[in-house]
Amino acid sequence: MQRSLNTDPILRLEAVKLTLMSQAGPVNILNGIELVIRQGEAVGLVGPSGSGKSTMLMVMTGLERPTSGKVTVKSQVLSNFSEDEAARFRRGNVGIVFQSFHLIPTMTALENVAVPLELALIPNPFEKAKEELVAVGLGHRLDHYPSQLSGGEQQRVALARAIAPRPSLLFADEPTGNLDGRTGAEIIEMMFKLQRERGSTLILVTHDEALARRCDRIVKLRDGYIDSIEDGDHHSEPAAAAVTPAAPDTAETPVIAAVAE
Repeated sequence: MQRSLNTDPILRLEAVKLTLMSQAGPVNILNGIELVIRQGEAVGLVGPSGSGKSTMLMVMTGLERPTSGKVTVKSQVLSNFSEDEAARFRRGNVGIVFQSFHLIPTMTALENVAVPLELALIPNPFEKAKEELVAVGLGHRLDHYPSQLSGGEQQRVALARAIAPRPSLLFADEPTGNLDGRTGAEIIEMMFKLQRERGSTLILVTHDEALARRCDRIVKLRDGYIDSIEDGDHHSEPAAAAVTPAAPDTAETPVIAAVAE
């Protein structure tokens, strides 16, 4: 049974296109994406490699500017922001968990989690960072460096860092891709638990459709188009005007995390 959701949109993509240049010429990565995500919703983005999933996440977070179209987040037109304006907007509104952790190797777990809190000028950043690490089961690893932590522990630190400023939007890009099955399952349980408790909106990029079915809706991408949108209980609704692309996407844009937004 799905949760009762706020019907207010928190994120809207309107006719979003992204074209990148390559040695072979322009490559259409996203082809007129139309999508509305509601506040408090969990949405899974699925599709084959090269379908545009990670690129779509980059556009929704303001890490990539669309070639055309409009991205609105919390009633602000993110696609019109400069890089600095987008970074300032992300500080208190957006948390991102990447597949490769992207922890700062010279900082302890506590310091890594405190970084976004300090940048957002949140009072008592280290006290709050400790609370977040305790929440993900790492209260005994506060002073450990990333190299002293297992992969699962590093991803817990990354999750704590993403949620520490209490963002309205939490994005996760293949967050279990570098973890074994059991550890990955623990991270996912923790992520959904924190999302429910805090009422944040979760956008999850994954190749695992079984995992995506745990979300309220599943958005299936193919060749830069939304192929279909399904509810978590598998009731499908057709995507609007999906058209076969003339120049299919050949590779997703690699995700490069800024150490400090």
